[in-house]
Amino acid sequence: MPARIRIYGHEAVFAGGHWTCPDDSLQAMLEGLADPRALTPQAEQEHATYCAGRFGGLIFTELGWETAPHPEAEIKLEDFAPQRKPERESSGGGLFGFMRRRKA
Repeated sequence: MPARIRIYGHEAVFAGGHWTCPDDSLQAMLEGLADPRALTPQAEQEHATYCAGRFGGLIFTELGWETAPHPEAEIKLEDFAPQRKPERESSGGGLFGFMRRRKA
């Protein structure tokens, strides 16, 4: 069974690794996220849930239309930014830190 979602008032269907939608701009956005490996019904449903969550849409389940959960962030700042070391209190910083004498 193909997975159905509703985003921005338009309904889209994911089946066989491709999206179909009457709105061209929405279809282009969804095709940019399309996962061609999602060929089983469960994989199609998971991918459709992910896409609907990314755009704040609804997913059609056996219970009817439900709000799709927002997916976890794929990239986090901690992945790229080095861990900051706590600065010493007497680091000589401040506006005129360069004018202070350094301790020997």
